[in-house]
This record gives sequence, structure tokens and C-alpha cells, in this order.
Amino acid sequence: MSKYLKIHSSDTVAVALEPLAQGTAIDGLGVVLLDEVPQGHKFAVTPHQPGDRVIKYGSVIGLAKEAIPVGRHIHTHNIGTALGGLQDYAYAGPANDAAPARREAPTIQAFVRANGEIGVRNDLWIIPLVGCVNGLAKNAAKRFETMGLLPEGSRVTVLEHPYGCSQLGGDLDNTRNILRDFAIHPNAGGVLVMGLGCENNTRALFTQGFEHPDPRRLRYLTTQEVSDELEASLEAMTELAAVMREDKREPVGADRLRIGLKCGGSDGFSGITANPLLGAFSDWLCGIGGATVLTEVPEMFGAEHLLMERAESREVFEGVVTLINDFKQYFIDHNQPIYENPSPGNKAGGISTLEEKSLGCTQKAGLSPVRDVIRYAERIRKPGLTLLEAPGNDGVAVTALAAAGCHIVLFTTGRGTPLGGVVPTMKIATNTAMAEKKKHWIDFNAGPIAEATATVDSLLPSFIDSILAVANGKEARNEENDVHDLVIFKSGVTL
Repeated sequence: MSKYLKIHSSDTVAVALEPLAQGTAIDGLGVVLLDEVPQGHKFAVTPHQPGDRVIKYGSVIGLAKEAIPVGRHIHTHNIGTALGGLQDYAYAGPANDAAPARREAPTIQAFVRANGEIGVRNDLWIIPLVGCVNGLAKNAAKRFETMGLLPEGSRVTVLEHPYGCSQLGGDLDNTRNILRDFAIHPNAGGVLVMGLGCENNTRALFTQGFEHPDPRRLRYLTTQEVSDELEASLEAMTELAAVMREDKREPVGADRLRIGLKCGGSDGFSGITANPLLGAFSDWLCGIGGATVLTEVPEMFGAEHLLMERAESREVFEGVVTLINDFKQYFIDHNQPIYENPSPGNKAGGISTLEEKSLGCTQKAGLSPVRDVIRYAERIRKPGLTLLEAPGNDGVAVTALAAAGCHIVLFTTGRGTPLGGVVPTMKIATNTAMAEKKKHWIDFNAGPIAEATATVDSLLPSFIDSILAVANGKEARNEENDVHDLVIFKSGVTL
């Protein structure tokens, strides 16, 4: 196994694939390390003067703060961001389709809904209109699960959240729209929408202009209006379960899958192993006619030009520009630095600047053209690759991907995280050490790519198989651990 990886021929840094001691001679580069370099961190392979561009992935990841000789550890102490504020971008024409040619889709077993959408789960969801009824909803769910009325393989999940009251304007709109999205999500075989009665997000507001594609699968309960809310909840869920027991998996093409792409707890291996593996999967799924969705807009900063170059039309290009600059303006409006993004865990794992993080992050989207751009709480409209407006925060982003209609979220991580969304949330490890330490969190290990015992191409078939197995009903780790987080984006006042 090599001790290092130089990703692109033009790179001025290489990545340590294992902890390297000061004085280590790097074969093939003619470099002797001047410092200890932790695993996943970078060292200079060419000299840098103050202000020189530091290159990784063949792109600029920052500027040298000081003179950096060959063999020096490169990190936050001697490299800084090269990024600025709002930018103007020029459209260079429609993208060439660099994705693999269309191929035949394999078959999966899924639930076909009345509107033609498919679900990979047939669960009963309780959606609180307001956080005040979370406890009531959880009590009802626990009681109902003991009654033995759910079809085999189904569960009751409470989409717990703290909002729905003391909210105004955009925040209330976000809460209502996200909850509406989940009310019609095809992974839910039945939905009980539970309110209190005096909240801002009333049933009347929630239902205004809202129509469920299959009313048999939806029930409402306003708890202030009944004498025994538990009895009323159980009665509603009994009716929903009766409908769900009629549902059977049937063969459909995997081209009907919608998959979310996410990273969190990233490290220096994320852009080398797991994220490129997701990119290859995204190209494969788009190539058979399926849909993938990339979000975490602040983690596109510094790599947005690569996505803009892949816009399939001027309209999509303008959508990407608006997506990027609107999110930058959001930071500016709150008097926050646009590029202060890498977390302490990211930095400990070897990521030094937002450009570096973004260049790794966007690899999850592969090479396919960007076909659409949607706003927060909007649903997927087209096959192919879509960009979705949402922040990098793990809970908010996973929730937004699920609400957009994703059946499964693929979540790469180098530091490790137990977080899971309302839909199956598969964790893909960037390194074998973490995958072995946290086997109960991790669904797939991309670490062998860094160990040179596998490549993206050689791992892709087994990775596809693991995703299709979850689509067919195998539980993801977050489901085994009963972790189903829902986090709604909030930016305004609380009354």
C-alpha cells in the first residue's frame, strides 16, 4: 500500500494515507517530510511562496499564508481561503453529457402508489402539526405497535419536530411545506396528521391548497376536539393499517428510484473514496433513468463553477447561479463569514478550507448534467441530477432530501455519525478504521479505495447491490437503530 496519494498531476500537495512521521522519505516524489503528517492530511510536493495557489483535485483549495517548503505539513496554520463574496458568472453553453450511456435498469420490489410513484417502505407516519403533540404522538405509536395490526415489515414513525407554533412568515411556510411533502411521500403507506388546535400551523392552514393523491391513506386528528386523543389516534391508525395490509411489493424498474446524496463528518479521505463512489453511483442511476439529488449549498462554494459548467440549459445555469448567490446573501444578511465552514471535525480529519471541502463534496454528483434546480421544500420534478436548496447541516439537509421525494439518502462520513432521516439513510465510510469501529453505524465501507485494494469501478457493483437491497426492504443501519430525525430549516424569529 502506498503511503500517499497525489490525486491530480497538477496538484501541489499529496495526501497521507497513513500517519507519517517527520523525516519519512516519500518514494516516487523525492520528498522528505519536515513535519509529522496525520492520516488524511496534506503535505507540500512543490514549494509555495506567500500568496501562491495550493492545488488539490487539480483545482485551487486556497492560498499559502507563508513560505511552504517541500515536505511541510499543509493545513489551516499555513493555508487560507481564496474565496470572495457574491460573484457574477458567465454561461458557456449547454453541458456535454459526460455520464455513461443509457442502459437497462435492474428490477426491484417496491410498493406502487395510486399516483404511479413507488415507495421502498410501507410505514405508518404520524406527522405532528405542532411540537406540543409530540408526546401524544409517541405514546400513540408505542401503543399501536403492540396491537399487531401493521403489515409485516412496516413500522410506526413519529416525525417529531419542535415547530408549528410561535412562527411567522417564511419559517411557518417552511414547516407547513416540509410536513406536506412528508404527508404525500411514497414511503408512507399511511399518514396520521396530528394537531393540537390552537397552533399557528392549524389543520385549516395545512390543508389549504393541499390534496393527497390517495385519501384512503390520510387521517387528521385535532387533539383539543376529542375527549380521548389516544383512543382517537388508535382508531385512525387502525383504519390506515387496514389499507396498508393490502399493499404488496411488486417488480418495478430501478430507474424509478430517487436517491439523495449527502456527506457529513467529512475527512481528508471523503473526496478520495466515498464521495467519488457516490458520484459513480449517481452517474449509473442517472444513466438508467433514475434521479439523484445534491444539496448542502454552502459546501458548493468554491466548486460551484464545476456544477454550472454541467447545466443542461441556460435556465438551469441561471438557477444554479441564483442558488449559490442567494445562500451567500443569507450569510451576509446575518453578518456571518461566508467561508467559515469546515467544522472542527473536518479540520481534524485533514480538510483545511471550504474550497477543499466543496471540491470533495461535489464529487458525490458524478459527471452527469445538472437537469434541474429546486428550492427548499420543493419536490423532485425530473429524472437525472437535481440541485436542492438547503444548508450543509446534516439534519436539515437529510430532511430536505427526504421531503423532496428521495426514497433513500446515501450519506458519506469519515468521522462517523449515527444520524438518520425519516427514509433509509445509508452511511458510507471513507476509511476502514472508522467502518470497523462503528459497524453498527456503517452500511458500506469505501475505505479499500484508499488502501489500493479496490477502485471506485471495482466497488461500484457491490455498492449498487447494497443500495438495491435496501430498496427491496433490507433495513439500513439507521432503521436498525430506530434513528429517524427530522429537522426543519429555520431563519426567523420565535414568538
